[in-house]
Amino acid sequence: MSESSTALRLTTPDFHARVLALSPKIAVFDCDGTLWSGDAGSAFMHWSMDTKLISLDQIAWIKERYAGYKNSTVSEYDICGDMVTVYHGLTVDRLRTAAAQFFRDYIEPNIFPELSTLIAELQQNGCDIWAVSSTNNWVIEEGVRRFNIPADHVLAARVEVTDGIITDKLLHVPTDEDKVEALRRIDVTAPDAVFGNSIHDAAMLSIARTNGAFPVNPSTDLLTRAAKENWPVYYPASVTP
Repeated sequence: MSESSTALRLTTPDFHARVLALSPKIAVFDCDGTLWSGDAGSAFMHWSMDTKLISLDQIAWIKERYAGYKNSTVSEYDICGDMVTVYHGLTVDRLRTAAAQFFRDYIEPNIFPELSTLIAELQQNGCDIWAVSSTNNWVIEEGVRRFNIPADHVLAARVEVTDGIITDKLLHVPTDEDKVEALRRIDVTAPDAVFGNSIHDAAMLSIARTNGAFPVNPSTDLLTRAAKENWPVYYPASVTP
């Protein structure tokens, strides 16, 4: 039997029951692949190129960087940062308008209703919800509005903004251990429940309190890690293997 096959797989009622039984005061959610299917970060990058939201020079640069990421010469951290700094020179208002259109048309239909229901129940019980993502903050802040998560509870990849203009000065890229660091900066070091879908969420999942780590729609690498750590896994209906 393979390691990945030993991960306990939860049904929707069991998943919700286990989370709610913890009576969490603080819960932390990754976004892409966890709250909705697909990678909104790379999708927004491609959409930005297709719609000419960014210049031809910026398109050429990010294409080269993304090709490097695909052949492993550009790191996960660096490409996530590049997919934010590529918008330098544009106004925040323009980016927020673009992010709203993009999310509405391409990501909103892929929201997992099971996660939306769970978050609503947690909020009703007084749980403080945080969203942590390596995707740019404009897309994530737009997306988590559907879950009634305010922008000040979003820890996402972001750059410095000067007089309403986006710069190329990178501030944060929460991925891997940097997700843990982003939470530490807001004094969240042991959240009651943590949810993530990829191996880049493993560090964040590992700081959850006892029985509080929940891989959702896990990647192959995270499924293997879940088996080793005895983390139960959950698949929303639309992505059930």
